[in-house]
Amino acid sequence: MDKFRMMFQFLQSNQESFMNGICGIMALASAQLYSAFEFSCPCLPEYNYAYGIGILVIPPVWFFILGFVLNNNVSMLTEEWKRPAGQRGKDPTVLRYMLCSITQRSLIAPAVWISVTLMDGKSFLCAFSINLDVNRFGKRRNHSLSEGELVRLLAKIPCEHIFDGHEVISREETSRYIRCISQAFGWTFLLLLTVIAFMIRAIRPCFTQAAFLKTKYWSHYIDIERKMFDETCTEHAKTFAKVCIQQYFESASGEMRPFHHHRYEDSDSDDEDKHKTDEDKLLGIRAQDDINKVLWNWHACKPPLKLKKEDDLLNGDANGNGLMNGYAHPTLKKEWATYYSEI
Repeated sequence: MDKFRMMFQFLQSNQESFMNGICGIMALASAQLYSAFEFSCPCLPEYNYAYGIGILVIPPVWFFILGFVLNNNVSMLTEEWKRPAGQRGKDPTVLRYMLCSITQRSLIAPAVWISVTLMDGKSFLCAFSINLDVNRFGKRRNHSLSEGELVRLLAKIPCEHIFDGHEVISREETSRYIRCISQAFGWTFLLLLTVIAFMIRAIRPCFTQAAFLKTKYWSHYIDIERKMFDETCTEHAKTFAKVCIQQYFESASGEMRPFHHHRYEDSDSDDEDKHKTDEDKLLGIRAQDDINKVLWNWHACKPPLKLKKEDDLLNGDANGNGLMNGYAHPTLKKEWATYYSEI
């Protein structure tokens, strides 16, 4: 259990690298999934276009949504966007930075799928085989097929085992032609993505780096603050449950304590040390109503990003922020530096 906890903490502390690894795995999975996917064109005029374009579009949309689902920052972005302003304002630039970061990672797997699909050319052939010019690729200009029969014949071009119009049109020639067009679109798509990525990398230094660094810093702060709050809540809940259980057993064994008093005398110092440690972890919050109120206040009115000295926390500042709805903060032993932020 400790190994899994250490692994989870490592992933949390290296979340950005972990998410980059997830995006890379999704990109490889999309390419592997396409290679393992059995492409079966219906070879019917009514369904060829829908099936071919669906294979080209629907899986990338699914990969894009999956990228958002697997990214832990989505819930953090939503919470930051929907939370009440309280004593801490919300910076739209930070929210935009977080959204852009999530979107960029989520677009990797769809881009790989589209590139592989266009390079292969099967979906493009299935979708656009009925649009071929028979006079250009046909073996005979004067054929006895009606327009409907000709369309059904063209729709069978992607299906080699059921194609029966070799005397009318060359299937090999038309397949090569459509696949060349598909690969041309694939290389154009890759070139476009590369140019966009290059432009973003090249243009970014032209703007003010101070604003970018500030935005990046506060986006990391929001992520770390949320993790620290979750860890503190988990530690407090564990200590609260431990103290409650200890007090229950102590009250239940009240009459038995005199008979076993000698067992407790040897470990009085250890119990006092553990008790002090548990008291420190409880941070002075020892009732269910107090815990509920603290959690509600954290959501509704987060504290301002302005660290105070010990005297300010004990006596309260000019706005009365030293106390939180009647509950005093625990005494701090260190003096903290003061800084200001616009967020």
